[in-house]
Amino acid sequence: MEEKSTATLIKIQQAALEEFLEKGFQGASLRKIVKQAGVTTGALYGYFSSKEALFASIVEPHAVALMGRFMEAQTSFAELPEQEQPEHMGLESSQCVHWMVNYICDHREPVKLLLCRAEGTSYEHFVHNMVEVEVEYTLQYLEVLRRLGHECPQLDAQLCHIIASGMFNGIFEIVVHVRLRAQAMGYVGQLRDFYTAGWLKLVGPS
Repeated sequence: MEEKSTATLIKIQQAALEEFLEKGFQGASLRKIVKQAGVTTGALYGYFSSKEALFASIVEPHAVALMGRFMEAQTSFAELPEQEQPEHMGLESSQCVHWMVNYICDHREPVKLLLCRAEGTSYEHFVHNMVEVEVEYTLQYLEVLRRLGHECPQLDAQLCHIIASGMFNGIFEIVVHVRLRAQAMGYVGQLRDFYTAGWLKLVGPS
């Protein structure tokens, strides 16, 4: 019975993945998912209380993995002794981005749901939330540089948000839509070089 239940769950989630990818969360039809999975509506509700619960069952593990690795990189940098932070600028984030690109390439379809098809769910602000964390830690780093005696421009949170948003959306656009891993890695590396040079121009120690 347990094996049969697991098989049914997998069929429902696979049918849902296809429907959500095609139509997004809001446009997806539970009736079509049920039909595609070859189960009854009652069977579906035996596993999931709602359409959003079904969507969450697919994307939540990936949201946790991506945000967790991202937060690890941010906190690892912030916990370095202040005098060591300038020489490490970009290193932790580069390693984090490399990990995320590989992860997304390994889990492309569910991550695409998370990044591109989540409107109407609690996940629709996932990238925005990541950007807000980036802004918070960037402003903290600027204060570190000032304490170390470096002259830094007064960058406000809004400008930092605009810059970080462009970077994250560019990275995710590449890895979601470029099919070849090596090509995605190359594009993301070039994009990071572009943004890193810009950040160093603005906030790099002088």
